[in-house]
Amino acid sequence: MRINKAKELTSEELCDLVVKGMQEKKAVDIVVMDLRGVKNAITDFFVICSGNSDTQLDAISTSIEEEVHKASKINPWHNEGRMNREWILLDYVDVVAHIFKKDRRAFYDLEQLWGDAEIRVIEESVAA
Repeated sequence: MRINKAKELTSEELCDLVVKGMQEKKAVDIVVMDLRGVKNAITDFFVICSGNSDTQLDAISTSIEEEVHKASKINPWHNEGRMNREWILLDYVDVVAHIFKKDRRAFYDLEQLWGDAEIRVIEESVAA
């Protein structure tokens, strides 16, 4: 387990914050892929979700950034895709968030591409 020493968050804690940010904006089909056991993996976790519109994708990515920053003062090391809003990537080094429009997610199929990863499906919360 790598630790982000600058902010003292483990990759698991960072992953949980990313999931929370996704859930805050009603992201669907949230999946956490644990890549720590995968040879030549570029990160510890991929967190993948889908949204239904450009606006929702933008809201999800903003929510992730806010949740992570509020808890740790960490900003993404790299981000891309905000202009076309079909696939927004937020790279926190140890955790990479992928926010897809549903058709783009099916096209890239990261879950299949990184099939050796341990995959955990996040159950959608039911509104009270």
